[in-house]
Amino acid sequence: MTGNADLAVVGNGRIAALVNAQGRLVWWCFPRFDSDPVFSRLIAGDEEKGFCDVVLSRQVDAVSQYDRNTATVVTILTADDGAKVRITDFAPRLRNFDRLLRPPQLMRIIEPVAGLPRIAIRVRPTQFYGTPMRRQVAGSSHVTYGEPPLVRLTTDAPLSYIQQEMPFALTRPLHLVFGPDEPFMGDIGSTVRDFLERTNGYWREWVRRLSIAYEWQEASIRAAITLKLTTFEETGGIVAALTTSLPEAPHSGRNWDYRYCWLRDAYFVVKALNAIGATRAMEQYIAYILSIAGNTDTLAPCYGIVPSDDLTEWIAPDLKGFEGHGPVRIGNAAVEQVQHDAYGSVILAATPMFFDKRLPNPGDESLFRLLEKMAGKCAELALEPDAGIWEFRGRKRVHTHSGAMCWAGLSRTAAIAARLGLTDRAAYWHDVSESIGKTLLDKVWNEKRRAFTAAEGTEDMDASVLLLPELGLIDARDPRFASTVAAIEHDLVRGRHVMRYAAEDDFGLPETEFLVCRFWLIDALAALGRREEARERYQDALALRNSYGLLAEDIHPQTGALWGNFPQTYSMAGVILSAMRLSQSWEDRYWRASS
Repeated sequence: MTGNADLAVVGNGRIAALVNAQGRLVWWCFPRFDSDPVFSRLIAGDEEKGFCDVVLSRQVDAVSQYDRNTATVVTILTADDGAKVRITDFAPRLRNFDRLLRPPQLMRIIEPVAGLPRIAIRVRPTQFYGTPMRRQVAGSSHVTYGEPPLVRLTTDAPLSYIQQEMPFALTRPLHLVFGPDEPFMGDIGSTVRDFLERTNGYWREWVRRLSIAYEWQEASIRAAITLKLTTFEETGGIVAALTTSLPEAPHSGRNWDYRYCWLRDAYFVVKALNAIGATRAMEQYIAYILSIAGNTDTLAPCYGIVPSDDLTEWIAPDLKGFEGHGPVRIGNAAVEQVQHDAYGSVILAATPMFFDKRLPNPGDESLFRLLEKMAGKCAELALEPDAGIWEFRGRKRVHTHSGAMCWAGLSRTAAIAARLGLTDRAAYWHDVSESIGKTLLDKVWNEKRRAFTAAEGTEDMDASVLLLPELGLIDARDPRFASTVAAIEHDLVRGRHVMRYAAEDDFGLPETEFLVCRFWLIDALAALGRREEARERYQDALALRNSYGLLAEDIHPQTGALWGNFPQTYSMAGVILSAMRLSQSWEDRYWRASS
């Protein structure tokens, strides 16, 4: 992905869309994150379908950016005669009669700002994963597209011009609302403008309440808003990304559907939300995770935003893939894999409920009993083979990260029991965690490599081992960790890039860097006292963001192009957590400025 990775997200906690730097809406699943895409151009190959755009006659320039501290995107198109058009895209999110209103609607304002621009508005929606919506029924101020479930465009633009994609002179602001096939109440122009003002007001007020580091504020704010936009607030689920089948590398076949919730992400996302004070989103996500854990004794690695949804994987035949890099997969076979880290992830994600005094509903003994069930699975499975954090489809091992996550779950269970005054249970889980932790470290320590390796019985290194001090299994000052970092730097670091592993997997040798690994190394370097080096690497990581301040899943070490699904919550959480770790304090900065 080169210029096509220059995408922004607009959304409201119920729907989300991607708009490119030319003001073209190229991705929108309706009516939920994981639904059939109405706008699917992003993965349609060379077919001009599944989008909405504005074609400015004799266009020579386009400038696009977020309106400051909001989820609203503003794009300015300029023609060779100086005529300009402003396109404003947002999804309404506002307070209305003491309720939060977030309808499944996209709103777009198209207005002249200079000269007499001549434009065409093109709307080419798809359904059934890539089939153009041929059926169009026009009303007095709307067009209904497709077969049930229908999508309606309500607008004060000339419908005939839109249906025929005919150029016309833009002499006044026009308003487009995409959403359910329902009547639009009120005047469209005044309603859309009112919703825009109130939506921007909501986001700015939300940002004001964040607790962020002094340095790199813009990066942290944009990452925080992005995590909010990947949250399906009805259930609390946070998706790994908003897209499917954007490949990890060109023609690699590593095309996955990330519009679902991975339990392995829970700890890191909750930690990032907690760090910035977004406690409501954190509580919602914890509730989502616990609703899953309370209904089963065996956890899958991932779940739908409605946990009971079927995630069976299949290939969409009518979508050729991003820039032709197919296949396009819907669903994810990871749901069938065995990944033991999920049990520890649930416990770690729920731990703030017992220790964070800001939360109105603290954890109690009944919640602890639920977590004890998960702890029992951690004890049973910590030293058993699984598919690991990277979801190897063709092999199982006793993976270091999976065992460490199980140990962390046991350790936190002991701490929670102590917090609740359950002395006997605290002692029991402490002893279990101590035994498993020691055994695991003995198994995965490789004397030849002088390092904790990826799994028992291998010399291969894995970036996830960088998390051992973060999880608390070893101290960062332990000489074994320093030598492990040295081995990872030798095997996995390619200049500024950090590979997750270097050994072959089910699809051959990995080609791109999984971006969150870069943040793991940054945090490890800081923990080792190599702070200035960590800060330099962090600055370099921020330079990889696209023009909107967003990161995908991967980056190609040779080309510097972003690849993989977008935006990646793991990557955006890394932006926040590393900033909090590395930033100078507010007091230090103010004192230095005044002295």
